Amino acid sequence: MKLAILSRGPNSYSTRRLKEAALQRDHEVKVLNTLKFAIDLQQGSPDLYYRQKALSAYDAVLPRIGASITYYGTAVVRQFQEMDVFCANTAHGIINSRDKLRSLQILSRHHIGIPRTTFVREKKDVIPAIERVGGAPVVIKLIEGTQGIGVLLAETIQAAESIIELLQSQKQNVLVQKFVAESKGKDIRAFVVGDRVVAAMRRVAQGQEFRSNVHRGGVAEAVELDDEYKETAVRSAQILGLRVAGVDMLEGAKGPQIMEVNSSPGLEGIETCTGLDVAGAVIDYISAQVDFPEIDIRQRLTVSKGYGVSEIYVPTGSDFVGTTIKDSNLAEKDINVLTLYRGNKVIPNPRSDRVLEPLDKLLCFGKLESMRGMIPKKTQRRRRPKVQDLSKETIVKAADGQSDES
Repeated sequence: MKLAILSRGPNSYSTRRLKEAALQRDHEVKVLNTLKFAIDLQQGSPDLYYRQKALSAYDAVLPRIGASITYYGTAVVRQFQEMDVFCANTAHGIINSRDKLRSLQILSRHHIGIPRTTFVREKKDVIPAIERVGGAPVVIKLIEGTQGIGVLLAETIQAAESIIELLQSQKQNVLVQKFVAESKGKDIRAFVVGDRVVAAMRRVAQGQEFRSNVHRGGVAEAVELDDEYKETAVRSAQILGLRVAGVDMLEGAKGPQIMEVNSSPGLEGIETCTGLDVAGAVIDYISAQVDFPEIDIRQRLTVSKGYGVSEIYVPTGSDFVGTTIKDSNLAEKDINVLTLYRGNKVIPNPRSDRVLEPLDKLLCFGKLESMRGMIPKKTQRRRRPKVQDLSKETIVKAADGQSDES
């Protein structure tokens, strides 16, 4: 495999370890400065130049895109995708994760735990918003901050109001989040590669510092996650469109609470405290994908006219509850169930004798007209119907085009 690592820091720990792991596995690898590319576009022939020369052929790309160059970096990654080069993380996934508001908006419609969050612009909306998330203390975050920069704890409503007003006066967009008291000063970083967590650590803040980031002086310790935390980390990365990610979670009273999903997670802290070859796991995954690549079903399966991918919800009281997939007669309507989501569990290619339960979600491929016909008239007029408010009906979300979760 010939691998390109997109990085402006060839001597950083993460880039050096990834290159070392690739060479140990007899792959050819080059570290390429993301800003040295030129993107050429013409009909039927997208191309890239690197340092004024036509770029040679690569089998795969591992993007390490810094926050300061997100726009140009994702443009380069997108060009590699258009040239049919496998990218460990797509431009779409990187953009989704880089913006904290966008990522939480996407995750909020799934069964993924997140801290109660609000985003406001008007000064008069600040206090009501703080009260909606549970009142002070609250955590205030810059939408595009990294490594704990731009994360503040406001102990009172007055302090929160002053901080938000100051940041907004500097043209900064900020989020206000519920303070998860039981997790004060510590969080979990799960390193996701493909469909599994390859390493995890708990980061603990020191002294009076409430931010647990290693860059803020936090101390890391290896931790073995239970299935709920592993499944939450993997699903969060997949929903945002990332194959390689660092998923940061709080240990809330009701289970994992997603804080952030990082598309260019650092390796030094997690490899040091766990002693695991995380870089090697990343390279092995990329190599396997080059040999047998996954496809984006939402893009590939919707090319057949009249067919597409949709999600079918099974609310409490639905006629589907208690029946098997076979007895649901979906197949007779030219609808095939690809994956069943049950809470945090993901069941791929479910058996036809699997019994459906309330709040199951089915990812299906089939005739869009059949799926549209299953939408009750009373819910078609609603912009965002709530599953728990419906009975004896099944909600279908047609996906004719791409969505944020594709």
